Amino acid sequence: MSEILKELQTLQPAEHDAGEVFSGKKSKRTVRGFASASSFTPDLNPEYLFHDSSRDAVVWFMDSSDPLYVFGPAGSGKTSLIKQLSAKLNYPVFDITGHGRLEFPDMVGHLTVEDSNMTFQYGPLALAMKFGGLFLLNEIDLLDPATAAGLNGILDGDPLCIPENGGEVIKPHQLFRFAATANTNGGTDETGLYQGTLRQNLAFMDRFWLCEIGYPSPKAERELLHRKAPGLPKDIRTKMVEFANEVRKLFMGEADGNFRDTIEVTFSTRTLIRWADLTVRFQPLARQGIQPVTYALDRALAYRATPETRTVLHELAQRIFPQQKENES
Repeated sequence: MSEILKELQTLQPAEHDAGEVFSGKKSKRTVRGFASASSFTPDLNPEYLFHDSSRDAVVWFMDSSDPLYVFGPAGSGKTSLIKQLSAKLNYPVFDITGHGRLEFPDMVGHLTVEDSNMTFQYGPLALAMKFGGLFLLNEIDLLDPATAAGLNGILDGDPLCIPENGGEVIKPHQLFRFAATANTNGGTDETGLYQGTLRQNLAFMDRFWLCEIGYPSPKAERELLHRKAPGLPKDIRTKMVEFANEVRKLFMGEADGNFRDTIEVTFSTRTLIRWADLTVRFQPLARQGIQPVTYALDRALAYRATPETRTVLHELAQRIFPQQKENES
């Protein structure tokens, strides 16, 4: 732990040109970050697909007067968005995933034995507040509302007091940021898709700047597949994006036509890329009369579904990918 603290103590705040960082074009607006990356800074993915709604998170980074609450459907890239924006600013990210038994001390830290001595080991929240960085609380709507309400003072900018560490008081670092992700808006889950989510305290939710993240646009995902799987014919890539969006509608209960029931799996952009990659790999199977697209679909997503949902996925695939079209590919 001492090595971690030594590294964090060397972090140097820096001013960045916001336009150059986020769009590649210089602007007159600045955003604060760090001079260099640390071991806590997420790796920058040059092929990451930023959502249109990511502009809200960018503005938040530029002037974060309130903590940020990012919500949206499963697989829409909420956590990836925060981490990739942090990577651009060399921000260290200290994250933890919420669950029903998570308690406030889990975020702050605990006493432990190190070299036969009792020492206090800082948790992710304490590290972010003490040294500057982003505390990322994923799946915050799985938290017990009473536990979440214990964060109210932190969200208001109050210092953190750690009685277990001799009453240490940590004043929020000037670059401390608090962000949370969730599948719901903190109200309730009317869809029944997200089991275990809890309605959060109204006073707790009132402290957040809200940002809704949806799935990327079809055009953006088509361009991404073109970069990731150029060996696939354009019409197949286009149909893959169409298929993914139909599955997302089924997942969210927004489908029409012959497929009205909701399903328990959905397509993230990551899964879409995996599907395209596997389809390319399994192309030789076409000579054996096996459809590479549907064969890869099982291994990318459908095997995670119930037998009933897998049947629905294959029926949808037969409609979007006619047999003769795939054999031609």
